[in-house]
Amino acid sequence: MTDTPQLLKLAAFDTDDLAVVSASMQDAIVKTGDMTYLAGEKRFAMVANRFAWEVNAERSKPPYERRRTGLQITRVLKAELAGLDLRRPDDVLELLSISFEASEEPAGAVTLAFSGGATVRLHVECLELAMADLGGAWTTDALPQHPDSDASNDA
Repeated sequence: MTDTPQLLKLAAFDTDDLAVVSASMQDAIVKTGDMTYLAGEKRFAMVANRFAWEVNAERSKPPYERRRTGLQITRVLKAELAGLDLRRPDDVLELLSISFEASEEPAGAVTLAFSGGATVRLHVECLELAMADLGGAWTTDALPQHPDSDASNDA
């Protein structure tokens, strides 16, 4: 760990940018109560505990790092939820990916896919997304794994 945290800050305006943000946010842990859609502002926001892949990639054993990270998607026209219940704000989800599917360019839908099949689908005027680390890191011994790998999931 370093004494001065290197905070990651990214924006996405096309699918190439989004692929970088998605990879950076992969395996982030988020509570349903830490997500909100502000229809009047055309904005979706969430705060998650991001696994810092850019730091952990060179580590073969613990400790690994997580960081508190904000994600904001703007120009949102409509939000659709599947497989999650916002009335249960302490339910924990693991983010698998963020993708964009164009409809009538530049409009389309941003989909946040979570483990267990839960999704948040945001219909947007165009792709405009930003993520930023909000502070320092903390350590974890758990390395996120996926169903096709040998180790257990990071909870």
